[in-house]
Amino acid sequence: MASKLVIIIVLVFDLIAFGLAIAAEQRRSKAQVVTDSQKDYTHCVYDSDIATGFGVGALLFLLASQIVIMAASKCFCCGPALRPSGSRSCALILFLISWVAFLIAESCLLAGSVRNAYHTRYRRIFGGDDPPSCQTLRKGVFGAGAAFIFFTGILTEFYYVSYAKSKDVGLPPY
Repeated sequence: MASKLVIIIVLVFDLIAFGLAIAAEQRRSKAQVVTDSQKDYTHCVYDSDIATGFGVGALLFLLASQIVIMAASKCFCCGPALRPSGSRSCALILFLISWVAFLIAESCLLAGSVRNAYHTRYRRIFGGDDPPSCQTLRKGVFGAGAAFIFFTGILTEFYYVSYAKSKDVGLPPY
């Protein structure tokens, strides 16, 4: 029988990670080109950098969720052998797919957080032809991370239930 406490903890962590990733997408840094007071040069001015913190928070909550599931299921490969059944096959497939989705989500969140924190320090002497390049994070990186957090959450919940079901198959009643 799957532990309801583990399922609830993982669900809460995944919801928090999803919310933080959506917040990070909404609050990513934006930049504008500004001319200094003496009009000697132009430079980039960035707004709030809170999206980086949201992205890192989402990354950590998703990591905590994955750690809880893997500890509860002994990472599928450790612990007693599972009984041969459809639940074991399903658990194995869900285990592998959930890890792929987890790695993609973590990659999106990490790359988005690092890129959002990067602010160019480039200055252009006034009178030049091109304005400075105020690079910012492309729209949708944290959104993709949020989507993969959602997939990871669903897959890990189903994995844990299938794992628990395959552990209970064929056990004699006490």
